Order: sequence, then structure tokens, then C-alpha cells
Amino acid sequence: MKTIGNILWFLFSGLWLGIVWFVYGIVWCITIIGIPFGKQCFKLSKLAFWPFGRVAAKNFGSHPIANVIWIIFGGFVLAIGFGLSGIIWCITIIGIPFGKQCFKLAGLAFTPFGATVEKVA
Repeated sequence: MKTIGNILWFLFSGLWLGIVWFVYGIVWCITIIGIPFGKQCFKLSKLAFWPFGRVAAKNFGSHPIANVIWIIFGGFVLAIGFGLSGIIWCITIIGIPFGKQCFKLAGLAFTPFGATVEKVA
């Protein structure tokens, strides 16, 4: 089921989301100060391409200052965007699995520092 979900996700939104996150990561990495933020964008890009079968474990306490800076400079808006997308997907019964993936991405977009993305067996 996760393979079919990933294929459908990739076709309908994952390709564009992954490309956008990757480009954001490149833009952040242009400056030396932005490299840690760019690395988080690359983490989100990888998850945005194929979210089914992966779990995001968050640990806000490991990098609280970086997470607060991230929230101020766009993380809050990104999380709201993913949350609204998740609500829109969940309006239909068939879109609920995609909505759940949007909620997972919203949580990671809000506080990516200290979070890890792992495959589920």
C-alpha cells in the first residue's frame, strides 16, 4: 500500500513539493550562515518526495534556538500551509491518507531541527 501511496503522492504533489524544498535548500546554502537551514530543507525535500512508509521523530529540545529561528523565518507559515493542505485532503475519504502525510510534513516544517526521518518496516 505504501508503494501505491508514494506513487500517487509523487504524481499529484510530491514532485513539486520536493523540487521546491530542494531549491529552498540551495538558496539557504548560498550563505554560510544558512547552511544548517538548507540541510533541513533537504531533509524535508526527501520526505516530500516519498512520505509513505516513513516516520518523523521530533526532538525540539536538541536544537531549541535553531528551531525558534526557523519558526520566525518561515516555519510557522509553512506548517500552516501543510496543515491547511491536510485539511483539504481530508475532506474526501479517499484523500485522508494524503492528508495525514501533509500533517506529518507540517510537524516537520514547524520544527525540523533535531528531527529524524526513519523508514518503517
